[in-house]
Amino acid sequence: MKRLINFLLPLIVLLTGIAIAASLIASAPETERKSPPVPLPSVEVATLQPESYQVKILSRGTISPLTSSSLVPEVSGRIIEVAENFRNGGFFAKGELLLQIDPRDYQNAVTIARAELAIQKQALAEELARSEQARNDWQKLQLTGEPDPLVLRIPQLETAQAKLAAAEARLQQARLDLERTRISAPYAGRVLEKKVDFGQYVSAGSSLADIYASDCVEVRLPITSEQQLYLELPENGASQAGARVEFIARIGKHEERWPGRLVRTEGSVDIRSRQLFVVARIDDPYRRHGERAPLKIGQFLEAEIFGKTLEQVFIIPRHAVRGEQTIYLVDKENRLQRRELEVVWRDEQSLIARGPLQPGDRLSLTTLPFAANGIKVEIAAAKTAQPES
Repeated sequence: MKRLINFLLPLIVLLTGIAIAASLIASAPETERKSPPVPLPSVEVATLQPESYQVKILSRGTISPLTSSSLVPEVSGRIIEVAENFRNGGFFAKGELLLQIDPRDYQNAVTIARAELAIQKQALAEELARSEQARNDWQKLQLTGEPDPLVLRIPQLETAQAKLAAAEARLQQARLDLERTRISAPYAGRVLEKKVDFGQYVSAGSSLADIYASDCVEVRLPITSEQQLYLELPENGASQAGARVEFIARIGKHEERWPGRLVRTEGSVDIRSRQLFVVARIDDPYRRHGERAPLKIGQFLEAEIFGKTLEQVFIIPRHAVRGEQTIYLVDKENRLQRRELEVVWRDEQSLIARGPLQPGDRLSLTTLPFAANGIKVEIAAAKTAQPES
């Protein structure tokens, strides 16, 4: 009996503990399950206000001279003098002597023409005397009627006068040929390509050099039909200057800017690109004073053409635009509202729109990967949108 009690007592204690534990578990309050809170997407916004915006049209072109010439002699001969500046790239002033052709033959021609003129003057004086003597003889004979022109030596007198005029013309031509042995600069400019040198024989009409004027240069710039709408183009022979242009010359990492202006449009549209070319002018491009390096013929330039000013438009940063012209606004309840812009102009940094926007609209500047129309967001910061420069 004692052995049975020793066996059952631990079993009873174990079963009693299990029963108590089951009772405690069954009577415990049920735990409430809660989902963790989902954070709202945070967006940065900018407050939109209508502004004025000046259109800038980007273009590019190469420099060409406004005035260029081929330097050509009008007389033949050997070159006996060459100016120090008569070199490729050399500058020269208007009227500066560039080349001297041997003048001796032409000096001799002047001397001969001067002598011939003296002979013809003498011959005319003799004919005048003979004609006067013939008229006196006719009067002494007291003959009636008008004397015959041959009697008064009128044809001989006219021939002498014609020979004198021809001699004067030959002397003038000889002096002109002598003057043309000095080849001077027709304008202030620069030598593009020299083709002759000291001691070379040149013929009349041969090319000595290609030169161009240094007072200004031109740049031919293409623009599209859409860009024409925003430009003041110098048309119909208008004398006033067109739109302002700022040229950018890049030399390595260095950038130089040159002011210019539109002066004319070309008379036809390029049939391949369907673009119109406008011509801009840069004054004093070869200045050798200051920090800017002189421009070069054939140099490539970028151009910013200043067009019309758009009033009461909204400037939207490009990073806030989704696709071509979609933006998201944040309404008063902090919900995203999708909006399609009425774009009037685009530049590298911004889209310029007239609507459908209202002053004070809040533009979302943050790109959300899965932005649904109407979702609630949290405002991270607020500022007034400004155009990027």
